[in-house]
Amino acid sequence: MGLTFSEKVLSRKAGRPVRAGEVITVAPDYYLSHDNSSAIIGEFKKLGLKKVVAPGKIVIVLDHIVPAADEKYAQNHKVIREFVAEQGIPNFYDIHAGVCHQVFSEASFALPGRVIMGSDSHTTTYGAFGAFSAGIGRTEMASLWATDEIWLRVPETLRIELSGRLPHGVYSKDVILKIIGDNGADRANYEAVEFAGPAAADLSLASRMVLTNMAAEMGAKNGYFAPDDKTLDWLKARAKGDYEIVRSDPDANYEAVLKYDVSGLEPQIACPHTVDNVKPVTAVAGKPFHQALIGTCTNGRLEDLEVAARILKGKKIHPRVRTLVLPASREVYLDALKKGLIEIFLEAGCVILNPGCGPCLGAHEGILAPGEVVVGTSNRNFKGRMGGRDSEIYLASPATVAASALEGKITDPRTYL
Repeated sequence: MGLTFSEKVLSRKAGRPVRAGEVITVAPDYYLSHDNSSAIIGEFKKLGLKKVVAPGKIVIVLDHIVPAADEKYAQNHKVIREFVAEQGIPNFYDIHAGVCHQVFSEASFALPGRVIMGSDSHTTTYGAFGAFSAGIGRTEMASLWATDEIWLRVPETLRIELSGRLPHGVYSKDVILKIIGDNGADRANYEAVEFAGPAAADLSLASRMVLTNMAAEMGAKNGYFAPDDKTLDWLKARAKGDYEIVRSDPDANYEAVLKYDVSGLEPQIACPHTVDNVKPVTAVAGKPFHQALIGTCTNGRLEDLEVAARILKGKKIHPRVRTLVLPASREVYLDALKKGLIEIFLEAGCVILNPGCGPCLGAHEGILAPGEVVVGTSNRNFKGRMGGRDSEIYLASPATVAASALEGKITDPRTYL
């Protein structure tokens, strides 16, 4: 019996063949944290140690509350900056860089075959590049800083095979929402989710990142796409150091195989207050709302902004709607500027925010008042996620959000494409 991608990668790290269900100890290639690094530093200091073991493996990106929204956050950032200087951590990205998952990918830490741990649940994103990447807790991260080791249970793998071609006006966000809606937010608890099939291969890397990012919303330990020519083209200009492409064996053992023909898929939307409460956009069309959000680590890349700009060009946002545009990184922001997308957004009446987590986190920027409704491209819609606990969050593709922002009500984007 062959091995899955996760079994292969973790076998290499463990120094012996391992199978799903085994508990092993590994030394990751990189470990990521963000604003929560201040809390991790506190846990690390409790251990009574002076120095981190492997400063070159630590990547810290300030992105959650940037610039600092109050004195508490400013102090946290100060603690992080001082720790970075004291420990000689070379991979530090201050408030100008963008959302950690986008920055980490652009800086090419996310390489095929790498094992990456991150103190953020959406660390699963890097599976789009063929890496094994998983979210961990703050105490676990402090222990990693101290020992360069972590124990993991080798996950079973759920394979999702995508066939057909995406219809006009339907995007990767619609695909993952459909899958989560059909199977539930706990379907892949502590499992690897492997996306495969001809429709998966057709997706751009940016679109693949949407699926691996939201694999976390199925409970997944990690998500994965097998690297191909698109992956290698991305890496040609960015890769730092060697990497190893790892693929599942043809006779690998999967917990289950789900098959989806995307040819008949229509735009989807996750309704309050769970990510698996998914319906076709047509089923909730006409619902009025107050705020639109285009961006985040899920859908804040250039192709997402291009889709939204194509819909908004030459038009005006509905007067009842506040529309926030949040490029995922400084690089994306610059590319959008050069392509004229920012001008389109501004002329349409959008508010452009600095790259970061801002509204998605609900800590600052675009916080909702009680009773308000938002339609956004982020990855979570739990009660209170973006502010008032009596507010409502709908999740959709950039196309659906842009079209809805024009109408002031949830709208099928296909009428604008």
